[in-house]
Amino acid sequence: MSDGRRTAGGAPAARAAADDGALGAPPGSGGTAGVPGARAQVSEGLRRHGVDRATFTALARARGGAPAVRLLRAGQLSKRALLLVALRRAVPAPERAAFECAYAEVCALQRADRTAWERLLLRPEFDAWAAGCLHLLAAGRPAPLDGLDRFLHGPRPAAAPVPLECDGLRWTPLITDRGPYRDLYGHPPAGPLEPAELDRWRLLLAGAWEVLVRRHPWHAEAVGACVTTLVPLHPAPDGSAVSAAARRAYGAVAVSRPAEPTLLALALVHEFLHVQLGALLDLVPLHRPNGEARYHAPWRPDLRPAGALLQGAYAHLGVTDFWRGELAAGAPGRERAEREHRRWRGHTGAAAATLLASGELTRAGEEFARELGRAAEYGPDCSGGGAATGAERVDFTAEGAAAGPCSST
Repeated sequence: MSDGRRTAGGAPAARAAADDGALGAPPGSGGTAGVPGARAQVSEGLRRHGVDRATFTALARARGGAPAVRLLRAGQLSKRALLLVALRRAVPAPERAAFECAYAEVCALQRADRTAWERLLLRPEFDAWAAGCLHLLAAGRPAPLDGLDRFLHGPRPAAAPVPLECDGLRWTPLITDRGPYRDLYGHPPAGPLEPAELDRWRLLLAGAWEVLVRRHPWHAEAVGACVTTLVPLHPAPDGSAVSAAARRAYGAVAVSRPAEPTLLALALVHEFLHVQLGALLDLVPLHRPNGEARYHAPWRPDLRPAGALLQGAYAHLGVTDFWRGELAAGAPGRERAEREHRRWRGHTGAAAATLLASGELTRAGEEFARELGRAAEYGPDCSGGGAATGAERVDFTAEGAAAGPCSST
């Protein structure tokens, strides 16, 4: 597909990675950290992340699971490495020496302790910091370049780990109720939380994890593999619950404390799918740049650009599937589940149809929207209807950083 190549982090950054021998995506089996079914190629010194057809179809149906999370995570590592390379090239001369010292430490960490290097780059706030610095420098304004040294040596913002286990499946999210970059989510962050409020969150999370593991195992697997951070929010002014995700905060979801574990489980699925689609869009463009056209979103009073409508449709596919799963499991509140499932199945299918008629999707985006609509109507495990086989590949690729350990020279 001729419109399919997209450079994660921008072509200049990718060239910098190749030319400078700088930070690279994790080496390993095929360059995608051994992800089953995924391939990465090295062309012109650049790592290329590919998405196989079966994984792409599963993602479109909100059924990618942990293997798809690992694939997208590898893409996020390359993206953030490229952002760091681009930032290194943009640092003004007076600040270059200090930045080079921190950059060299990151390179040394990559060689000595790859797990720690990945943890550093995958901190949800790292992307927002690096991209924010690039925007400020491009505008000729000062940027907090000392942030890299703080990522390496400064204390992490206080966070409360919540170890959870249900039926042998473990997840330990961090409740981040203080620190920078918690204002990315469009709602005021809550915190610092009092000990009693933290205890309420722990109980809710334990209940939500049980709901996911026992009634929505596919979503439990994916949420547990991707989501590392929960940012508490204040509720809306009218007291209603809110939740959000941010494109530059991979691995984090933000949510106000809901009334019951089932609703927290629902919010986790909804926002995780926003995070997952953002990571996929970094590898595979599904729509063209938003123009002036706006479209009806059944769940909002205002019209939305195609990209926002796609995000909403995908997240609400998760809502549809959640209530379908509640019905299948015979969970309490059948009348509510029937009502919500019927509502969101209709809304999600209508949004998918609007997207397909918009003319703003790429060819891969059209395939994605078709599968999304089918999954909303018939369930994510639907088959047939011309679905491609796993041996085929979506021929969209994204170029990443050069393979191998980075060099500080």
